[in-house]
Amino acid sequence: METLVIKIPEKKSALVKQILKGLGVTIQPTGKTSVSGYKQKLANVSVWTDDDLKVFEESKKAFENLKPQQW
Repeated sequence: METLVIKIPEKKSALVKQILKGLGVTIQPTGKTSVSGYKQKLANVSVWTDDDLKVFEESKKAFENLKPQQW
């Protein structure tokens, strides 16, 4: 079975769905997500302190200080 995503103008949506159902197409309802779900996900995002970011800056500086060997 193949999955397709199509965008249909609202005025034609009922007609297109009716035709597709007549052809045996299964139409999945769109999943509505709540705002509280997004808020919950955002609340779980970790926050990095300046001390956490220092490691990256130090590593960057150390990498920039590397000199290529001359042959």
